Amino acid sequence: MAQLAANAGVPVIDLDQDSYRQLAANSPSVVVGEGLPVFIDEYQRLPALLDAIKARLNQHTRAGMFVLAGSASYDSLPSGTQALTGRLQRMAVMPLTQTEIDRTGNHVIADAFDGHIAHSARLATTTRGQYINRVMRGGMPLALTQPTDADRSRWFGAHIRQSIERDAGQLRRIGRKTSLRDVLARTAGQTGSVLNIAKVTQDVAISWETTSAYIELLESLFLIMRLPAWGVTVLPRSVESPKVHVVDSGVGAHLLRLSAAKMARLDPAALTEFGHLLESFVVQESIRQSTWLEEPVSAGYWRTRDGAEVDLVLERYDGAVVAIEVKSADHVPNQQLRPLKTLRDRLGSAFLAGIAFHAGQAGYQADDRIHVLPIDRLWTQGD
Repeated sequence: MAQLAANAGVPVIDLDQDSYRQLAANSPSVVVGEGLPVFIDEYQRLPALLDAIKARLNQHTRAGMFVLAGSASYDSLPSGTQALTGRLQRMAVMPLTQTEIDRTGNHVIADAFDGHIAHSARLATTTRGQYINRVMRGGMPLALTQPTDADRSRWFGAHIRQSIERDAGQLRRIGRKTSLRDVLARTAGQTGSVLNIAKVTQDVAISWETTSAYIELLESLFLIMRLPAWGVTVLPRSVESPKVHVVDSGVGAHLLRLSAAKMARLDPAALTEFGHLLESFVVQESIRQSTWLEEPVSAGYWRTRDGAEVDLVLERYDGAVVAIEVKSADHVPNQQLRPLKTLRDRLGSAFLAGIAFHAGQAGYQADDRIHVLPIDRLWTQGD
């Protein structure tokens, strides 16, 4: 936002700053009456300001008059403060992808929708340790600037505290903030799995209703994401419950207390948790790349009651599908491709590509429209 405002030659009204917040609270018409465009950061700290924006839009409306940014979704504001409903276009600003961080310009998801997945005899060079480091650091810009792993861990801790102790309270009344933190930790512990609200409720010792409300709140704060079940009509035995994923793998690793040292010791619990976190990492990378397409793309996962599962199904508005599986091993046995093949056979020509990402080196076409690729193809070129 700062760069956009600088290009427009106007300031950013940052409501995290006390002086701007007092100005906006006491003289909202001054803030919204400045030269256009008006840039407001952390707008959720003063929802009443949205009424002043609406009043100006009632006088004259054109696209781009106001640019609002915040650490909580607009839908999470109390209904009485959602003055701009129907007048704004919402865009989730997610952590950076690895290809953005490395500036490699990779578009493997777009290529998959185009039916052009390149293969090469050149083996991937990313080591398991390098994968671990990427997952641990995540993609949040300020976390990436921290000079050491310890500094990054402290940043993640501060970010979580701010989200729980400040941002959450601006959206709704919280009975016990420690309970909200515990719900976050337990839910993050289920990352890459079907969400089990009852288990979180039991662990934290609060009501099911409170747990459900807290999970919704944590999603509004962009800490977790519920990935809906997809294709419940494709096969009657499909599971309908959502999966849960941490939004940023670095935050997830901090919550799970994972570290490169634990991974190096081959700690069994850490290895299992890392496998789930790796799935979340790949799922989020893929979803973010899908948002770059011109056409709308929806995301979900597919799982049957007899155990067949596809970790991510990306469906374009015209019904075309790219399906993705994530494997933490360094090779993918043919039998592990069966769910992708089952989905391909069910969908027919609508199935454009199935990709099994793995932590090994080789990329190849395993079957008709079924591909095995190293995970690093999400940010490196394969040809």
